[in-house]
Amino acid sequence: MNIDILLSFMLATAALAISPGPDNIYVLMQSVTHGRKYGLATVFGLISGCIIHTTLLAFGVSAIIKNSETLFFSIKVFGALYLLYLAYQVFRSPSDLTISGKSIPKKTLGQLYKQGFIMNVLNPKVSIFFLAFFPGFLFSDTMSTVWQFYVLGFIFMGVSLLIFSAIAILAGSISTYIKLHKQIGLFLKWLQIIVFIGIAILILV
Repeated sequence: MNIDILLSFMLATAALAISPGPDNIYVLMQSVTHGRKYGLATVFGLISGCIIHTTLLAFGVSAIIKNSETLFFSIKVFGALYLLYLAYQVFRSPSDLTISGKSIPKKTLGQLYKQGFIMNVLNPKVSIFFLAFFPGFLFSDTMSTVWQFYVLGFIFMGVSLLIFSAIAILAGSISTYIKLHKQIGLFLKWLQIIVFIGIAILILV
């Protein structure tokens, strides 16, 4: 078992979770507008959905690895190219962060959990991202690849849960900081770009 690979995976996951995206921005808005527990309900829904993507990836890609090393290598190349594409998309996007919760309707905690779960499970971009991200971090020559993908999946969920929950709990302070420090958007933008490119390079080498 290569602990360095797992640590790299944890750091990459943390950097991606911190970087602004539709999920953590939505969590932030729910917390700012309606309160922490509403943001946390959304977080738990989003994280729960990752179990579905992890399961599909674990059994699908593990079967590919057994049947064809060449095809698995092709998946890793696709993953690296997709991550470079994401870096390019972030590069083209504006760096300013707009915090406004006026258009966020209030829902029950159960509705928010369900919405977060469905948002995650039905988002094909999450499946593609998992396919691009996880195969480059297989960490053992002896452990079953199915179990390795589940380990990576639960690490991803654990790290994301901690960071997203922190965003929900500290939403007021975070939104105030963003409003007072406009340059934070540029920093987070370049953090995302560097992480995407770094993961792509790791997968290829």
